[in-house]
Amino acid sequence: MKLNFKFWNIAIGWATFLIAAIVYLLTIEPTASFWDCGEFIASSYKLEVGHPPGAPLFMLLGRLFTIFAGEAENAAKMINSMSALASAFTILFLFWSITHLARKFINKNDGDFSLPEIIAILGSGLIGALAYTFSDTFWFSAVEAEVYATSSLFTAIVFWAILKWENEADKQKSQRWIVLIAYLIGLSIGVHLLNLLAIPAIVFVYYFKKFKPTFQGLVQATFLSLIILAAVMYAIIPGVVYLASRFELLFVNSIGLPFNSGIFFFIIFIVFLIVAGVRYTHRKKKYVLNTIILSVAVILIGYSSYATIMIRSSADPPMDQNNPENIFNLISYLNREQYGDRPLFYGHYYNAPVTEREQGQPIYAKEDGKYVVVDHKSKLKYDSRFTGFFPRMYSTEAQHIEDYETWVDIKGEQVNVRNNRGEKEKKTIPAVASNLSFFFKYQVGHMYWRYFMWNFSGRQNDIQGHGNVRDGNWIAGFSFLDNNRLGDQDNLPDYLKNNPARNTYYMLPFILGLLGFFYQAKKDNKNFVVILMLFILTGIAIVYYLNQTPHQPRERDYAYAGSFYAFSIWIGFSVMAVFQYLRKRIKSMPAVLLTVIGLLFVPSLMAVENWDDHDRSGRYTTRDFAANYLNSTRPNGILFTYGDNDTFPLWYAQEVEGIRTDVRVSNLSYLGAGWYVHQMMRKAYESDPFPMTHEIDQMRRGSRDVIPITNQLDDWVTLKSVIDFVANEDERTKISAPFEQGKKVNYIPTRNFKLKIDSAAVVEQEVIEPNYHASVVDEMQWKLNRNYLTKDGLVVYDLLASNNWERPIHFAVTVGSNKQFKLGDYMLMEGLGYYLVPVETNNKRRDKEINTGRMYDILMNDFRWGGVDESDIYLNEDNRDMLSNFRSIYGQLAGALLQEGKADSAKRVMDYALEIMDNETIAYEFTVVPYIQSYFEIGENKKAKQVLNTLLENVEQELYYYISLGGFAPQFTDEIRRNMYIIRNLSDLCKEHDERELHEDLEAKFSQYVDMLEDTI
Repeated sequence: MKLNFKFWNIAIGWATFLIAAIVYLLTIEPTASFWDCGEFIASSYKLEVGHPPGAPLFMLLGRLFTIFAGEAENAAKMINSMSALASAFTILFLFWSITHLARKFINKNDGDFSLPEIIAILGSGLIGALAYTFSDTFWFSAVEAEVYATSSLFTAIVFWAILKWENEADKQKSQRWIVLIAYLIGLSIGVHLLNLLAIPAIVFVYYFKKFKPTFQGLVQATFLSLIILAAVMYAIIPGVVYLASRFELLFVNSIGLPFNSGIFFFIIFIVFLIVAGVRYTHRKKKYVLNTIILSVAVILIGYSSYATIMIRSSADPPMDQNNPENIFNLISYLNREQYGDRPLFYGHYYNAPVTEREQGQPIYAKEDGKYVVVDHKSKLKYDSRFTGFFPRMYSTEAQHIEDYETWVDIKGEQVNVRNNRGEKEKKTIPAVASNLSFFFKYQVGHMYWRYFMWNFSGRQNDIQGHGNVRDGNWIAGFSFLDNNRLGDQDNLPDYLKNNPARNTYYMLPFILGLLGFFYQAKKDNKNFVVILMLFILTGIAIVYYLNQTPHQPRERDYAYAGSFYAFSIWIGFSVMAVFQYLRKRIKSMPAVLLTVIGLLFVPSLMAVENWDDHDRSGRYTTRDFAANYLNSTRPNGILFTYGDNDTFPLWYAQEVEGIRTDVRVSNLSYLGAGWYVHQMMRKAYESDPFPMTHEIDQMRRGSRDVIPITNQLDDWVTLKSVIDFVANEDERTKISAPFEQGKKVNYIPTRNFKLKIDSAAVVEQEVIEPNYHASVVDEMQWKLNRNYLTKDGLVVYDLLASNNWERPIHFAVTVGSNKQFKLGDYMLMEGLGYYLVPVETNNKRRDKEINTGRMYDILMNDFRWGGVDESDIYLNEDNRDMLSNFRSIYGQLAGALLQEGKADSAKRVMDYALEIMDNETIAYEFTVVPYIQSYFEIGENKKAKQVLNTLLENVEQELYYYISLGGFAPQFTDEIRRNMYIIRNLSDLCKEHDERELHEDLEAKFSQYVDMLEDTI
């Protein structure tokens, strides 16, 4: 019986696509997800400008999908569906790539394959593609509005396209595939740069097809591939824009033409060069050069999607990050300058003393029809003794330095240096060996290999790990492996045992991948080199390029999806390896049975294990939690946030679903940038501009970025006087810049601030409820014990001085005290925000005072739960952390209500909170201790003891687990102490409320654990 291989290859490929598409569409999140997704959806929905370096093609594709959304609330679902379909198409092209390469193991024409051979080839594609379909990292990206799904699609298409070229390489028009690949690469730049890492693999396919391999040729091909990669990354992407900026300067500043005329002439110049080059090479029959010019041309056409960024920025949308409306801002945007720089091949170490600050490239702004220099980029120079090759430990953040010393026993030469006070001290110059140790232990071992094994061996849980044995590691599923590496896994607490992301594949995908790896290396070494290049460059090469610091704010496995894609090809090849081995020993080799067994033991196992922690259907938490922040803010208010997860979801809620557009969300981590201050000084929807004394031009980059504080005036100075002084352009209000010679900067002459309060006006404006009117102060006072104030603080102070209490000012509860600029004593807690008021609060004696009336109304009537209260949905670590904060907030409200004698209200609050956030939803921990105390105080002893016993069981499980870890236990000293503190605290509560038997039992347990832990930590 003969089968038409081509037909079945196409048919089963589309069947694989259909399986992936159905799985992903069933498990997508119906609204925005945490981290960047809310921003991507908002920027796509209204074509706004997201964070650098932007993703304009993704934005345009997303906008296309949202056209079919109907209601605005469906926009997120449509863009998530776009990711799902892009991922399914990735699986389709992966299938066809595997079957294309698998045929080479048999080395026959398609029509000559026997039935078992066809089944084995198609089985290889099916098992490899479905293994990747259900892999942890790829599935995660497939169900949310992030760029990585679309980026993976581009990688899959270009790799498949070069294989199609290979089939037609000897035909006359085969170079069309090369031009197509170049165009796809150009387009992919508008999504993510990861696709560029497929270039070396493409070069090697070309080399092996066109040339007889030699060692010298392999070396030359390697260098050529890296040159092409570098040319696209460092010449075309930034270089073209840089050349355009030179044209712009020439035509605007020198010739006097209008803005953007230089860009127009630059485009004409580039088009002229390309047309001339194509015509000349065609006439002279220089086909290789012709193909190169055409390839560069189509890369530029694809790259032109970035014009969207400048065009939309020029419209001043509410989200306009970095304001790349001119060519100079676009350069900074593309270079991701707001995120800083990192050394790669050569640079400074983390403890390098700064020797000077150099003046760098000029920064231009539009003024009177020309571009004028408003500032210069600065570059730090370091003590040359503390610079060297391969600097892996370079960050100066205290947390990172502490982690460096945890990961590596840092050794090197000790030298004398002078510190900031001019005193001599000894410092160690980290040796290259120490940097290599950090590279292999942390950057490769923790930040790549761990993620790799998540996908092909198993995952411990979804708790982000920073190197300890409990959180976020890979597991094998075999006790003799896991116990040695992770400690005793038999004593895990229930919340870890039952973690949905605890997935075990028993290393089967990993073993099959290794089998395929060695089989291809032996049978098809040319294509083995191609896949190996793809695997290394999308894996270890990214590790080198990212040069990641410790304590990343989130797991970064998505960066290595291309490497896992390559390994899935080898998983597919394992079918061919087993088939070829068995057919020599079994006359009638049942290829169908082999394929079915492979499907059961790898893709099916991965699907079953991964479904519960990748199924986001029914989860609306990101949107609803964002609405909770907005609804905690008073009408026409200003809400200061700080982190990604308390900002991007709020942008989504406002920009897409139109939730509380009267509130101005202002991210303090951006507020130090002039472009963002300018946005705050513009109207957005129903929100008026910030009322400020400073003009827009006074807040641009290079002006008032850092304001020195002197102690010239000891008296309390009115905030308005300080702001007027800083806004004054008179040279007498300036001093020499501390670190920049020849530059004068504005300064603040006092650390003692006061704000006069018109109490009658505050009452009349209804700034605060009547029960607080008697507490309104005549004057707010605070002292700023620091030597400088950054621009974000200046904006907050200017707003406070100019606002006259007309607009409510709130700080999200996630904003740390260091970013409250010493105003915390005048804040009341209301929902998920701290409301700034001219009221004498009790904040000096305890945590933020709670405005119980408004807080009760928000928490009991306005809070939305995103499905937590209605269905059994998967809650990842971000959601659990949010809910833990919410449970703490409800407990604080209950305590405040009790102090006011409102026991019935306190009970309703606690019962409501623990009904939604019970132990099954989020395990009881220290946040429920106040509930126990409050239940005791209102006489609900039975309920108090019920919560107490559940909490105690969790605490004891954790302590037993830590004790079982033996030598690993010191990693959890803080957790052990916290749990011991909880037991002691519970014991004291029982004693206070005459629960003597329970008190004595807790005291005994406390003593028991002290004895058990004495030799452990």
